[in-house]
Amino acid sequence: MIQNSGKEAIIDLLDGRMSVAEAQLANRISGDIYLDGTGNSGKNITGLGAAVPDAPSTGTYGGINRVSFSFWRSAKFSGVTDGGSATSASNIQAYMDALAVQLIRGTDKPDLIVCDNNYYKLYLQSLQSIQRISDGGNSAVGAGFASLKYYGAGMASDVILDGGIGNDATANHMWFLNTKYMMFRPHADRNFVPIGGERQAVNQDAIVKLIGFAGNLTSSGPQFCGVLIA
Repeated sequence: MIQNSGKEAIIDLLDGRMSVAEAQLANRISGDIYLDGTGNSGKNITGLGAAVPDAPSTGTYGGINRVSFSFWRSAKFSGVTDGGSATSASNIQAYMDALAVQLIRGTDKPDLIVCDNNYYKLYLQSLQSIQRISDGGNSAVGAGFASLKYYGAGMASDVILDGGIGNDATANHMWFLNTKYMMFRPHADRNFVPIGGERQAVNQDAIVKLIGFAGNLTSSGPQFCGVLIA
């Protein structure tokens, strides 16, 4: 408090610390969204590890037993087990096709494909041989793609990377998601908001502010989603 004395200094310090805390909480949620909800004494988000698991014919999700009710199972395609060889740049498109055709019913089809670092690179590399270079009329030439899409099995899905620094997404995974049936549901009163006022620390000359989140990731149609794994 003394090191940051004065009204203006305190406001600047708190604004900075709050921004950092909010970013850290968002990063934590971003990582937890790929897990199954059992961590942190069961207080973690029930994420894709439960909604679109690697073993979709076991366990209970949303109170419905997947063993007894096959309609509640998402799809899974394993490169080694189902495809016959490990996923690579040469076969990833064929494996994506094999998974995609299992997820379509009428107009329902995945519209978002989320990849970890490894599978995003494999898909990117599978497209490099067919890229065409254009300067766009501004004499600037570059390799690669500004964004990726997947058009197999009648789909038009965005393919995005959620890896990068920290690589939050589970390694060697590519999730096919129908966002019509998936919702991120934060509580209106705990949507990354401060809880209470300033709290005086009991063992130091400082104040503390808490930021809270409560909510979950839910799915009302797991059968329209799937995952490509190693």
